[in-house]
Amino acid sequence: MMNNSDPPLGQAVRSVQSVQAMPAVQAEALTVVRGTRKVLRGLDFTVPRGRITGLLGPSGCGKSTLMRAIVGTQAKVTGTLEVLGQPAGHATLRTRIGYVTQAPSVYDDLTVRQNLAYFAAILDPGRAAADRRHENVTRAITDVDLTAHADALAGNLSGGQRSRVSLAVALLGTPELLVLDEPTVGLDPVLRRDLWALFHTIAATRGATLLISSHVMDEAERCHRLLLLRDGELLADDTPDALRTRTATETVEAAFLHLVDEAKKSTTSTTKKEQTQ
Repeated sequence: MMNNSDPPLGQAVRSVQSVQAMPAVQAEALTVVRGTRKVLRGLDFTVPRGRITGLLGPSGCGKSTLMRAIVGTQAKVTGTLEVLGQPAGHATLRTRIGYVTQAPSVYDDLTVRQNLAYFAAILDPGRAAADRRHENVTRAITDVDLTAHADALAGNLSGGQRSRVSLAVALLGTPELLVLDEPTVGLDPVLRRDLWALFHTIAATRGATLLISSHVMDEAERCHRLLLLRDGELLADDTPDALRTRTATETVEAAFLHLVDEAKKSTTSTTKKEQTQ
């Protein structure tokens, strides 16, 4: 029986739909300064929920800085940055976000299972959570297809397998948002293909949001949406199809180069006008 104090079913459904419609990440005038240099320059963008958004751009363009800002570990951030409905870095986001850095975050002298058990204990401490932690560790190992290597020392694994361990750590709490900083760098084409298949499975079956950075333009074709960065500025926030149509090009790489050329022309034109004034 419904209590009189309970909200009507329709209202509850609308509330859930409203949350789902909200972007996973929303930024306005996002700026990061390091010393006298602006690393990110007034970025405005959104990351939709339940989709894979690619953060594409050359090395040094600000991708890692932007990801650190989103997970709340970057200093000197100004502007507005909301993540899952909270200010970036809010304490309640700790278990809702999974973050994988470029360098695998594993201990070489521990096995795969021991590494995951250690991080699970940090995320979900206490004796009462022991069974839940064990289930999460087993699930994460299965998710990244490392069951056969669960009791191998991390130091004896290949580079691709170590990257999978780092991803498994990020998956321990079934996060709503996964932030992956160049997770496929240095991997062979087969491992890259398998990891991207896993990313799409996570988004499709769990409704998780993935933000994945890369400087490899062909990976852009695997994303639902793209943020294209250059020198700390956002060149585009759109789908791959829309970018190709907008620039009349056949690939995202060609679209990116077209936008870079447009940006250069705009900068040159502005500079000449300032010099003549």
